[in-house]
Amino acid sequence: MSKIQATFERLQAQGRKALIPFITAGDPGPALTVPLMHTLVDAGADIIELGVPFSDPMADGPTIQRASERALAKGVSLRQVLEMVANFRADNSETPVVLMGYANPIEAMGVARFAEAAFGAGVDGVLVVDYPPEESVEFAQAMREHALDPIFLLAPTSGEARISQVGALASGYVYYVSLKGVTGSAALDVAAVAARIPEIRARTGVPVGVGFGIRDAATAGAVAAIADAVVVGSRIIETIEQSTPETACANVLDLVAGLRRGMDEAVGQAVAAKDGGGGV
Repeated sequence: MSKIQATFERLQAQGRKALIPFITAGDPGPALTVPLMHTLVDAGADIIELGVPFSDPMADGPTIQRASERALAKGVSLRQVLEMVANFRADNSETPVVLMGYANPIEAMGVARFAEAAFGAGVDGVLVVDYPPEESVEFAQAMREHALDPIFLLAPTSGEARISQVGALASGYVYYVSLKGVTGSAALDVAAVAARIPEIRARTGVPVGVGFGIRDAATAGAVAAIADAVVVGSRIIETIEQSTPETACANVLDLVAGLRRGMDEAVGQAVAAKDGGGGV
């Protein structure tokens, strides 16, 4: 059983949902990445998505684009990102880490070499935005051969065939992009998301995490009540961007802890309402 699967099973037994925060490795500087990762765990993160900086992050909005630019300006490479994960693992062997990024850096390293290096560093899953499932059979196989979960995106426009293709390859969880657009977009429609999740669960057989447009505790709670995981990225990057290096960890701790509380309260209320309704 993978560390990601074990995390979801533990949370399910506890009646809780996974909080998956995203930060870009190397932003605002390489020295802060590992402390920020530990801060995310202290604040209640269950899984960490660590962004690999890339010069053309086409699925990301301006906030995460700027984070990539800042990290690239500091010379952060894929190899350095793996070193950061290994450094994090020196003090935390439990929290799953998912690398999220684009194909070019992986292709430059070589898929097999990347899989071996990622496993050696302590990575648990890999989400490559521009690897569509119909072209990812060999990639998914290479990941699984090194005990890495291949994670894929699904969108509001994904049809039955695409969902089934992802279901044939994905493990760990799938990331449902709640909005048409890029990261940091607004106006998340929770009801529309809720209508899609049962079909995705049925066709993939893995937990469903929802991201894009989640900016506060109330929205995180609303999504937690219907999904298996809540993914938050741009809002955290904005907090880092608006902080000094000295205050970044404390400010991120406050933000993410608030998201955690909002999720736990909403899930608790949903369970109480369900139990109360069933007892009449």
